[in-house]
Amino acid sequence: MIAEVMNVPGGRPVKMWTDGVPVDEKAREQLRLTASMPFIAGHVAVMPDVHVGKGSTIGSVIPTKGAIIPAAVGVDLGCGMMAVRTDLDASDLPDNLSALRSAIEKAVPHGRTVGRGKRDKGSWSDPPAEADAAWGKLHDRFERIVEKHGRLRSTNNRKHLGTLGTGNHFVEVCLDQDDRVWFMLHSGSRGVGNAIGMHFIALAQREMERHFIQLPHRDLAYLVEGSEHFDDYVEAVGWAQDFAMANRVVMMKRTVEAARKALGRPFEAELEAVNCHHNYVERERHFGDDVLVTRKGAVNASKGRMGIIPGSMGAKSFIVRGLGNEDSFCSCSHGAGRVMSRTQAKREVSMTEHEAALASVECRKDEGVLDETPRAYKDIDAVMAAQSDLVEIVHTLRQVVCVKG
Repeated sequence: MIAEVMNVPGGRPVKMWTDGVPVDEKAREQLRLTASMPFIAGHVAVMPDVHVGKGSTIGSVIPTKGAIIPAAVGVDLGCGMMAVRTDLDASDLPDNLSALRSAIEKAVPHGRTVGRGKRDKGSWSDPPAEADAAWGKLHDRFERIVEKHGRLRSTNNRKHLGTLGTGNHFVEVCLDQDDRVWFMLHSGSRGVGNAIGMHFIALAQREMERHFIQLPHRDLAYLVEGSEHFDDYVEAVGWAQDFAMANRVVMMKRTVEAARKALGRPFEAELEAVNCHHNYVERERHFGDDVLVTRKGAVNASKGRMGIIPGSMGAKSFIVRGLGNEDSFCSCSHGAGRVMSRTQAKREVSMTEHEAALASVECRKDEGVLDETPRAYKDIDAVMAAQSDLVEIVHTLRQVVCVKG
């Protein structure tokens, strides 16, 4: 089921899985601009969590031939989700979950400290062994990248591996429909991924200026395959995606170990494990053609492939199995999607409402996370209904603990 096809004069069609969910006009206009680019292959696919983003809308799948738009790929390269099921059930958890939350917060650096001379609390002062082991597998490739792009060396890289960050990133303890305990987390390539993204966005914009190429928006600046920076970008993005994947593995390991200590008992984890990106680009074959697929806030939902679609704080999340719908380029949404900007949420949602919405979750309930309040996001049930032909639900999770930066 495709809820809507938006035709773009002089451009490619936009196929939208948005039946029953709101799509604001600014997002529609951004989609039109993206679909007007000359190298779009076939059509742009839009997920039900779609909302305005940098370069292109978050919640869109952009197939291209011969070019990549770095701002469409984004700056949180390889951002995604990881979840593992344990052999614990709800009865194994204490009535008061504050100690478990505190143990996870101590095990995984989160948040950010801003200010000259201050160490970022969201980074390691001395990375633990598992973080350094993961960095060891990434180091040589990183050196090859910084040999060509030296400004990327002085970034938060090694000291951010195994850390959470801020915003909508989180670590959660969840219960599924059978009251089994899961751990789930959301994060990406941290400071180094942001630096890579911003660096190549700037290079693409300079390329457009150098060749006098007029764009519908400067954030649609692109790199042409075979040009000076294209291969470097593909190499750097691939590395950042691997960093993000490793980042989630290290955090999950530390979360599970912290929980074992806090609960005072051993337990098995990774009985079912999923680790998937939702901000990335890769080469794929669709409709008989080899294309570059940018998923900006979208998950690979190839037939049989497992993925994760989280709701907001206090809402349900889902472990899903892809149905391999080709019209969506085998993709699904990456979450609920915002309906309020962060500023709007802080202005319109009271602390009383925020606290009531999170009454059943052990988490921060202060003004610092008000921008992540449940009402700032679309209804996750409506989002899932709109993409019933993209994925099937395997597990439904509800949060009992949520750690945010």
